[in-house]
Amino acid sequence: MDIYKSGFKATIKKDGSPVTQADLAASKIIYNHLIKTEIPILGEELEKDDYFTRSKWTENWCVDPLDGTRMFLMKNDEFSVNIAHIIGEKSVFGIIASPTENKVIFGGKDTGVYTTSFKTIDKPESWNRIEPINTVNNPLTITCSRSFKKGPSYKHMEQFEEAYEEIAYIRKGSALKFFDLAEGIADVYPRFAPTMEWDIAAGQAIVEALGGEIIDINSNKSLTYNKEDLYNPSFIVKMKAIIS
Repeated sequence: MDIYKSGFKATIKKDGSPVTQADLAASKIIYNHLIKTEIPILGEELEKDDYFTRSKWTENWCVDPLDGTRMFLMKNDEFSVNIAHIIGEKSVFGIIASPTENKVIFGGKDTGVYTTSFKTIDKPESWNRIEPINTVNNPLTITCSRSFKKGPSYKHMEQFEEAYEEIAYIRKGSALKFFDLAEGIADVYPRFAPTMEWDIAAGQAIVEALGGEIIDINSNKSLTYNKEDLYNPSFIVKMKAIIS
């Protein structure tokens, strides 16, 4: 936040995406804490181990130190910090933090899902537990990226258009969309543009802990992690009320 409030510049990485001093500083801080667990770390701003090495991991951390760098550059407050614990190919625990909102959401199936502020993250008595929501918003509410639009993959949205008379959209950047899903503000999150494992892993653990699912639109199977190709397939997130 100190960097966000001051002047900063972006440089362009080899893959064409921007990176700022904040991405690198956050990555270093998170790395220095997680390395103490002796669990391998796969992070957006860290050097990636080759797949031969990664394929031998039984677990790993999956880290995006600043998800939504483009939003960070626009100064629209729509960026987050994402950390997930992966066991095998499955995301089992996730943490998503919103620095501008001073809010953290975290959890998994074994722990439940909670929200709290940065100031009370070390005070469990101050955590607010989130329970699965069994009702669908009226109108059905879809959270999506600001660039979401109709295209070849949009046909997968027809099921919602046919089942619900009216649909509302919430457009925002980064993994903040998972706050809306977990708290019942939104019901569905479609993503047909490229994302990386560290963009979604934390959110998947949280969504599944609340009875929801994240499904590959091509295979209709759950997303998996620590793959040879770290890109995610196109997917749709559905919360428990939709599935039910």
